[in-house]
Amino acid sequence: MNKLLLTVSCVLAASQLYAQQPLTVDNYRFAESRLIYNTSQLIDNLPVAPEWLEDGRCWYRTLTARGAEFILVNPAKGTRTAAFDQEKLAAAVSRATGRTYQAYALPFRTFRFTNGNKSIAFNIAGETWTCDLPSYQCQKAAQTPETGAAYGPNEVASPDGRLAAFIKDNNLWVREVSGGAERALTTDGIKDFGYATDNAGWHSSDKPVLRWSHDSRKIATFKQDQREVSDMYLVTTNIGKPVLKAWKYPLAGDPVIAMIHRVIIDVDQAKVIPIQVPADPHRGTLSDDISSSGTFDDVDWSDDNTELAFVSTSRNHKQEKLRIANATTGAVREVMEENVATQFESGQDAINWHYLKKTNEIIWYSERDDWGHLYLYDATTGRVKNQITKGQWLVTSVQRVDEKNRMIYFNACGLDARNPYFSHFCKVNFDGSGFTDLTPETGNHKLSFSLDEQYFVDSYSQPDVPPTTVLRNLKGKLLVSLEKTDITRLTATGWKAPEAFSVKAHDGKTDIYGVLFRPTNFDSKKKYPVIDYIYPGPQGGGVRDWSFLPARLDHQALAELGFIVMVLEGTSNPLRSKSYHDMNYGNMSENTLPDQITGIRQLASRYAYIDTSRVGIWGHSGGGFATAAALFRYPDFFKVGISESGNHENRSYEDDWGERYNGLTAESDYAKQANALYAGNLKGKLLLAHGMMDDNVPPYNTLLVIDALTKANKDYDLIVFPHARHGFAGDGPYMMRRRWDYFVRNLLQQEPPKEYQLVSKQDPRN
Repeated sequence: MNKLLLTVSCVLAASQLYAQQPLTVDNYRFAESRLIYNTSQLIDNLPVAPEWLEDGRCWYRTLTARGAEFILVNPAKGTRTAAFDQEKLAAAVSRATGRTYQAYALPFRTFRFTNGNKSIAFNIAGETWTCDLPSYQCQKAAQTPETGAAYGPNEVASPDGRLAAFIKDNNLWVREVSGGAERALTTDGIKDFGYATDNAGWHSSDKPVLRWSHDSRKIATFKQDQREVSDMYLVTTNIGKPVLKAWKYPLAGDPVIAMIHRVIIDVDQAKVIPIQVPADPHRGTLSDDISSSGTFDDVDWSDDNTELAFVSTSRNHKQEKLRIANATTGAVREVMEENVATQFESGQDAINWHYLKKTNEIIWYSERDDWGHLYLYDATTGRVKNQITKGQWLVTSVQRVDEKNRMIYFNACGLDARNPYFSHFCKVNFDGSGFTDLTPETGNHKLSFSLDEQYFVDSYSQPDVPPTTVLRNLKGKLLVSLEKTDITRLTATGWKAPEAFSVKAHDGKTDIYGVLFRPTNFDSKKKYPVIDYIYPGPQGGGVRDWSFLPARLDHQALAELGFIVMVLEGTSNPLRSKSYHDMNYGNMSENTLPDQITGIRQLASRYAYIDTSRVGIWGHSGGGFATAAALFRYPDFFKVGISESGNHENRSYEDDWGERYNGLTAESDYAKQANALYAGNLKGKLLLAHGMMDDNVPPYNTLLVIDALTKANKDYDLIVFPHARHGFAGDGPYMMRRRWDYFVRNLLQQEPPKEYQLVSKQDPRN
């Protein structure tokens, strides 16, 4: 009897430890105060996005403790001044409109200089006003001043601004911007075999994919053949019969995928010139699309517009062929080829190869020495002249190629001793000499360049160090300090920056990096459950941005509810070495989970307050895939998971993503990697969520897991958004609140307030 009482007492004590008082509305309200729409209001002098003027100056609007301020910068003089007298302008606008405006709450966010910079024009409530700066006299414009050529959202303007290209009836057309006259450039386009069509399966639009020549007289594009490509289907939820949505969406392993027949179009003659190569797979060197950079990827017009260099990518991304086409005849010259064992990429943030016709050279990007570097090729022989950059770091994006001085300006990662993900801006000569880090300060540097690329605004920061914003010239010389971000008002609320940390990967030797979030009322003597936010890539990671941010998703908000939140960049994600990125190649279902587990355990040995018996995990898209895999494959470690929009079965996902990072289905065991296969292992609590109109990861991915869980007689929870697409959009706040509730109820074992509503707020300074 005494033993029984002792056992009951222990059970009651344990239950009291975890079943504490219910969380209140005030607890949730405080957590909500850590979301971006609340924290950003308490930040002053954040980094700025300057508007560059043709005369080389720039202006920007920054938010300060007193409101919004407009600043004018003159790089040539190295000055930073007020763009205008805001007190006088507020008084003038108030007199002219009959409404009262305050100096640092002006009714516009943008303006333009007019009348030789003696006046400014701006819009108020849809009406255009002008104000003479010497006299500060404002008046309503008789008509809206021309702000530039008007182009539709589905048009691509020519470099000279004279024409706009668009798709009509599967053919490519142009419109004269001045008069509006339209004419067809092609006539033989048909359904699913049309010109310049934009469809990657997971993404599609009505905007044409093309690249204008520099002189606006030719267009490089393609005729995309997807006639035999399989369809994907979604159905709407509405009163009455649902509407069927069908579109071309090839799957990994499909016998037929979209193919592009490359063409050059002579715009004046409306003549189609076929480029004389076989059709290429719908593939690019930057990501899983041929327009991921916002234009037609992997094509480069020569300066004189007589040639078009382009790269053909094989279906599995293992073979790249650089070719040069004659823009008049379409005849093709084979220049060079690169073959890799896993997957090739031409950079991280941009495509980094360039054709230099004047010197008959190619700047080429390769990871052949295990790091992403630049090489100089002879465009006649196809042979390497020299390696341009080298070292245990990588070029991420080429910003500018100075052919005259034979110099390259580029962004790079791996140069900063503090963190390999911090980006720095550098220069190097074509022959590899003269390497210089132009932004040597520790931190992640984000740049904005003047129109002539002779100056740039540089904002640099760290996850726990607010930004400093300066103006530099192309030699890296600091010309003027612009802003020093002030977080005093935010820290006054008790807010603390997350901790950046590093641990060893599952191999026991590779350094991996992450950020850790703690509650404001953190008590090191307590034990806290852990929530692991995961995005396994491999095209990008969970941290995403290594700059200072006042809020990252809802990580700090979740921490305020009584958790330690971890975000860890696992192996197989980019911005490191090639071998690092390829660690999970062919086994995408690993999902960096061994790294997540060993990372949590290392942090627990470092910090006694981390409770590894209560570990939760959540993620969206690839993170949803990883979350379900965590609960199924490591059921004794991960106790609670929330899987949103997961691509749980990559044979039911679009072809290119899996075939790029996992290999073709003939090269990798896709079936063995599917989450449904392991659903019967579930022990903990799992919440699945998906939008029924998700045209990126179709909802059948989650339904397959649901079916497997049902057949295995496993309990699970489910949220379905009938109208939501991949990111949930308007349903996002509801999902966030349900996420908080689920972790509070199942990991913290407390009762959340009923149906708390998250409501975003606008910064009053805006």
